[in-house]
Amino acid sequence: MPGADGPAPDPVSLDLLPPHLLLPRARRVALASVLVGIVLGVVAWLFVPMSIAVALGLIFGLPPAVGAFVVTRRHLRLGGTVLTASGVLRSRSVELRHLAGVELLVRVGRVSQVILRVNDGEHRLVSVPLALYADGGGRELDVLALRRLADALATAELAPAAAVSSVLLEQLRAEARSAALEERPLYRAIDLARRAGRVPQTTLTDHEVAALVE
Repeated sequence: MPGADGPAPDPVSLDLLPPHLLLPRARRVALASVLVGIVLGVVAWLFVPMSIAVALGLIFGLPPAVGAFVVTRRHLRLGGTVLTASGVLRSRSVELRHLAGVELLVRVGRVSQVILRVNDGEHRLVSVPLALYADGGGRELDVLALRRLADALATAELAPAAAVSSVLLEQLRAEARSAALEERPLYRAIDLARRAGRVPQTTLTDHEVAALVE
């Protein structure tokens, strides 16, 4: 248990896609958005007053550019049993020992996702992307993050939290032996939703979560 035999371990990042991987794409999106805004403003200037042309350029070019960089400022961290989602303007924290709800959300598409969603019953909800899969490959939360998250969920009193913790531990075992995707619980969650026809998004039942480790 964190802190049982000494100080709590250092916080660990739960970012599935680290900011350094997102930044190049964010820059390209921002540049393209600014260029679109400039071109639109120049074309509009031929037909409307300059003030309106500038406003149109800003409306169409600025929000996508800002949004691209906002994504790179979102971070998930786990310190002991406290899960924190931070952004540009605010952050939310959930104490995993006192959860009111735990869900595994599955999104199926060209890029499929498995997302852990937790809430403390006090209007604080945090979503943690656990895995992304596409074209026979994907990206999964790293081993240390999965282990720490599994341990933290195991401290909760909710049965669904214990079930999800077991899924994450089984995922770790599968990764340790370099198992094929079909043998990994998080990928099986995608396959389960797809075969059941529950697309593009569904929340797994407690029975389905338990079945991922059988």
